[in-house]
Amino acid sequence: MTDTPQAAPKKLRRLLLTGATGAMATAIRPLLSELADTVVVSGRREVQNLLPHEENCCASLDDFDAVNAAVAGCDGIIHLGGYSVEGPFGPIQDANIQGVYNLYEAARAHGHPRIVFGSSNHVVGFYPQSETIDAQAVPRPDSLYAVSKIYGEALARMYFDKFGQETAILRIGSCFDYPKSHRMLATWLSYEDFVSFCQTAFHAPKLGCPIVYGMSNNTRSFWDNSAADYLGWTPKSNSEDFVAQVQEAHPNPNPNDPLNVYHGGTFPELPIVTETKDD
Repeated sequence: MTDTPQAAPKKLRRLLLTGATGAMATAIRPLLSELADTVVVSGRREVQNLLPHEENCCASLDDFDAVNAAVAGCDGIIHLGGYSVEGPFGPIQDANIQGVYNLYEAARAHGHPRIVFGSSNHVVGFYPQSETIDAQAVPRPDSLYAVSKIYGEALARMYFDKFGQETAILRIGSCFDYPKSHRMLATWLSYEDFVSFCQTAFHAPKLGCPIVYGMSNNTRSFWDNSAADYLGWTPKSNSEDFVAQVQEAHPNPNPNDPLNVYHGGTFPELPIVTETKDD
């Protein structure tokens, strides 16, 4: 008796991708046709070279009316938009605090489409790499950027408890085409595994508001995702395939280099960027 092949998950009708002009979003855009019939690509600037399944919708995250228009009619959201590096607090506040509030208010107004919220490993960036942590670990942010992501995680949880808005909080590790350092052998998340996570989040019978560490099926890891096993996500890539390449590029890594000390790599050593005002 042969097993009956499982049908592919039904596509979303209309998926919103924020931060669509960023490097990670640009890399995953061709893969999103597997998830939705139409992908609304949104950012502060118009996306160039639209793919057949894409539709432009410019929206600055700190502009509620623009965000509301982008969310309207969508039955899923991948939120990668925002200020994605350490920097002055003003731009971080506009994009990652006001912006994420605008996104959740828009989702509440338009039927609670499930959200994959692109959080960051930097919310636990001050943990030592010698320590394995799970979703219950107390945040130890390594930057103002990380603090803003903790706000987003807290907002997502509040909207779930108060309004039933389901969100998969993904603390993205290092999402690149391949791992580029010894640290990334633990934190690497392939583009394909990111997209498969999104598919799982949109179609899981039960989602809720889990915190999941965004990493592939790496042999080396300092994060424990067992609390999210109920989702049924099985990443397939493994950074071990790139060990020789990493070792050739970075032989004899310095164990005292912050890159090899903290979960957040070099971020704990970054200075606070102070804003100056014109006289």
